Amino acid sequence: MKTTSKFILAILLLGTLLLPTLAATPALAASAQSEICQGLGQAAGSCSTGQAGTLNATLKVIVDVLSAIAGVVAIIMIVISGLKFITANGDSSNIASARSSLIYALVGLVVVALAQAIVHFVLDRVAG
Repeated sequence: MKTTSKFILAILLLGTLLLPTLAATPALAASAQSEICQGLGQAAGSCSTGQAGTLNATLKVIVDVLSAIAGVVAIIMIVISGLKFITANGDSSNIASARSSLIYALVGLVVVALAQAIVHFVLDRVAG
């Protein structure tokens, strides 16, 4: 169990370290969009999407990144619970622990998928 906790802690630490680099994506996209607008010679008002558009894009990127992290953690937990099933050797408490870990990981995946769908639906309705 200690190696599992250390592994999860390492994954969370890695995700925390990588999050700032992934969060910089909207700023890069905004500068690329302004360069395209300047290259086309269009006015900034007709080319940019405004503050609401950048906020929606930022929220979508944040939800996508968090969903990806949660998905990776859920997949890792599914693998760990599978290993628990294999190494249970008929012990009912170990089997129950593996089963609950698997159920929680699957429920987590469903919740993340539904949350992402709801956030994207709402942001598309607000933007449109």
